Amino acid sequence: MDAFALLIAATLNAGTVLAIAGLGLLINERAGVVNLGAEGLMLVAAIAGFATAVHTGSDLAAFAAGITAGALLAAAFGWLVIWLNTNQYATGLALSLFGAGFSAFVGQRFTQERLGERLKFEIPVLADIPFIGPALFRQHPMVYLAIAGTAALAWFLCRSRAGLVLRAVGESPESAHALGYPVRRIRLAAVIAGGALCGLAGAYISVVYTPLWVEGMVAGKGWIALALTTFATWRPARILLGAYLFGGVTMLQFHLQGEGVEIPTQALAMLPYLATIVVLVLISRNPTWIRINMPASLGKPFHPGS
Repeated sequence: MDAFALLIAATLNAGTVLAIAGLGLLINERAGVVNLGAEGLMLVAAIAGFATAVHTGSDLAAFAAGITAGALLAAAFGWLVIWLNTNQYATGLALSLFGAGFSAFVGQRFTQERLGERLKFEIPVLADIPFIGPALFRQHPMVYLAIAGTAALAWFLCRSRAGLVLRAVGESPESAHALGYPVRRIRLAAVIAGGALCGLAGAYISVVYTPLWVEGMVAGKGWIALALTTFATWRPARILLGAYLFGGVTMLQFHLQGEGVEIPTQALAMLPYLATIVVLVLISRNPTWIRINMPASLGKPFHPGS
């Protein structure tokens, strides 16, 4: 039971990375913009956050650095695709490649650095409950913030005026423009907000999840987060559930290794990506269902006055 409680706790921790990044990409796509550069954003934010943590010793400063790095790169991406009308898919891939190369270059001097003793968090009283305490109530505060953020985003998109305008821009930018809404500025704000969340996820990886810097340490999590938006049919609550599903698959490989299961480590390492492929294949069998839930103008450029 103790091992199972630890597996649940590790699943929540691993899923938090995907949830935060997935929520950011959801905001982008609800506004009609596809950002394939999440992997690069997260890598640059990871090295920005780790370098800041090394120099300041502050996790909050590290998170702020990651958010800033993600927002700045996303702003550059948004300027290219929204104002200069470059292809969203090609620009996103270029951003991903740039982020991988830039983070590897900048991170060379930080490969031997180690962060200080990590603080241990727990909720008083609740953390002492057998099984439930170790599984649920000894998590980093960011785990609980991701859950709260999911609820807040769901409310924002469905209940607030600004959220409804954001969705309208993703569904029909021409109609939103005709009503007087600044479509391009709304899309840029959505892209920057999404980039900031991807940056927070990247900083969380290097500062909390695995407190060190290794080249390419995001290891495909940006792509999995991108797949999550389709898996969740662009709904925040399903993003969170999907993140925990993929987080559980990721942690299962380490749990099985710890239990001495005789499976090649390479096969176990494939599990998260295999699960992603299987889920996408199952979803793609019903294209009508995807089309009904997908923002109608996703990936389509908007030219005012055209």
